[in-house]
Amino acid sequence: MSAQLDHLILPVNDRAQSIAFYTQILGFVHEGDREPFTVIRVNADLTLQLAAWGTTGGTHLAFALPRSEFDAVFARVRHAGIAYGDSFQSVGNMRGPGDEAGSRGPGKAVYVFDPNKHLMAVSVKLWKSGWRPTDAI
Repeated sequence: MSAQLDHLILPVNDRAQSIAFYTQILGFVHEGDREPFTVIRVNADLTLQLAAWGTTGGTHLAFALPRSEFDAVFARVRHAGIAYGDSFQSVGNMRGPGDEAGSRGPGKAVYVFDPNKHLMAVSVKLWKSGWRPTDAI
């Protein structure tokens, strides 16, 4: 199938705190506002559209990065004093990266909460050329 995710609307509580997290910590680009959304560019093919509608959190997003970008994000997380963990159920244990199996294959990941209590996984993929999803089964 050739479908790709184009954008995701993510409810937030504080627009400014959310913009700071997604740009200063994760390294994404703030493209401006298209009311009622604030547009955060993740890559050439995906945007997050932050909506200041209020939330209790609970959304999980996982971002796969090349090694150099992963290392930079993880360094910013630690420098900012953001609680992290080596699995989705252990944010705050300050261990990691931990093992992770995502849609692109096995990798290493750290998990953090954004300012709205949405769970973020940031991973570096260790797949080899020719890896197939059925290899993980």
